[in-house]
Amino acid sequence: MQSRFFTLTNYPTGLPKRELFSLESQELPDLDEGEVRVRNHWLSVDPYMRGRMTGVRTYVAPFELGKPMEGGAIGEVIASNHPTIKEGDKVSHMGGWRDIAQVPGDSVTALPDSDIPEQAYLGVLGMPGMTAWTGLNLIAECKPSDNVLVSAASGAVGSLAVQLAKAKGCHVVGIAGAAHKLAWLESLGVEPVSYQGRSAQELSDAIKLASPNGIDVYFENVGGTCLEAALSQLNDGARIAVCGMIDSYNAEAPTPGPSNLSQLVVRKAKMQGFIVADHWSSYRYFLNEVSPQVAKGNIAYKETVKEGLESTPDAFLALFEGGNTGKMLVKLTD
Repeated sequence: MQSRFFTLTNYPTGLPKRELFSLESQELPDLDEGEVRVRNHWLSVDPYMRGRMTGVRTYVAPFELGKPMEGGAIGEVIASNHPTIKEGDKVSHMGGWRDIAQVPGDSVTALPDSDIPEQAYLGVLGMPGMTAWTGLNLIAECKPSDNVLVSAASGAVGSLAVQLAKAKGCHVVGIAGAAHKLAWLESLGVEPVSYQGRSAQELSDAIKLASPNGIDVYFENVGGTCLEAALSQLNDGARIAVCGMIDSYNAEAPTPGPSNLSQLVVRKAKMQGFIVADHWSSYRYFLNEVSPQVAKGNIAYKETVKEGLESTPDAFLALFEGGNTGKMLVKLTD
């Protein structure tokens, strides 16, 4: 059986070029003991993958040039040499960027028996959703009385963070760009604020209008101007959960830090970065809380879907151009 997969041909500087992604194929070997073969239905592309394209190890190893790339995926087991995984099982795993994955059976997770669409386990009930829940609850320790600010609030992580904060009874402000993204946030009961065309001071003023009582919790996905604007609006004892800083992922030189970092001292605030994998032992608590709300339709989520394996690099690059509302996914067709 043939597997088609993407490789990276060189480590990019700045925004990766489409030609750096090469579609390859190979004959799969027979299954080793404990391995399974999965026909992928859905692939995930995520901003963190840009960090794996540097050739430098951060909290995860970089992609190896010329080797199959990796990422979250959902699929169906079509062959198994594992004692507890059988053909027909729907599973999530990290053998993405390809159509057929052959991986150790112990590395896949069976999907719950649920009416929730399977691709939701790559988005609102997968790593992005778990990231939102972790940052809000375990890192920022969000309380019902808090005023909450979320950057990239219409994305896969941010859109759940704002809804979880609303469910707690918080006043919530969401930063986004395009008009349709701001309108969606408003429909969720979130105060929408546009960052487009605004300096840090102008964005800070807009945040103040949307949250006159300041900010107690800031969920950071962007960095740059958003971070500087948020720092100016912190209340005493504010907590900042730093999930990512997509503003600098494709920077070709070090980006300047915020000019008002002293606000952390003035406001006795806490700013903590986190990696969701370090908190995965809490995933079951996240699912227990969030999946019933998704099933009931109490939590809204959006997906931006590209069709076909060939579109995977384009879907990934669109993440850095505001090309997604909610989770960016690639749907594979037979």
